[in-house]
Amino acid sequence: MYFNNVMLSQESYFHSVICNSPEYQNTTVNSDLRYMIWDNPPKMEPHFLNISDHVEMAQSGAAFARQFKKDDPVLDVIDDKILKRGRHQVVPGAWCTGRRSWWMDPCTQWGDVNVLNPGPQAKKFEEAVANVIEDGNSQSNQCK
Repeated sequence: MYFNNVMLSQESYFHSVICNSPEYQNTTVNSDLRYMIWDNPPKMEPHFLNISDHVEMAQSGAAFARQFKKDDPVLDVIDDKILKRGRHQVVPGAWCTGRRSWWMDPCTQWGDVNVLNPGPQAKKFEEAVANVIEDGNSQSNQCK
């Protein structure tokens, strides 16, 4: 009933369930893997990320970021530089079996979509998660 009356309840509901469950209570780490810059003052809403935030955001190691204005140019930069995704194309992966060239998208031909080969960004994410877990292991109780 409490979460029916809380603003943005989805941002705290699952944390509360996990922290109040004896099975999972102290298995959490204090990180949501998000990159945000809070407004200043009063720190009630994250500011809209834009092109001037790109370098710091990319170097942060965060898997997610918020918030963006619709169709902001920084989203195109993220697609191009981080996801290696062309305009109106899918994010390339091991399933892309077409020939890569400057004029042809390798993802116009698909192989097995269940093939998963981690690329450089996945490895960077793995390192970020490992660091979060290592930092979390040094703290005795994450549910406070």
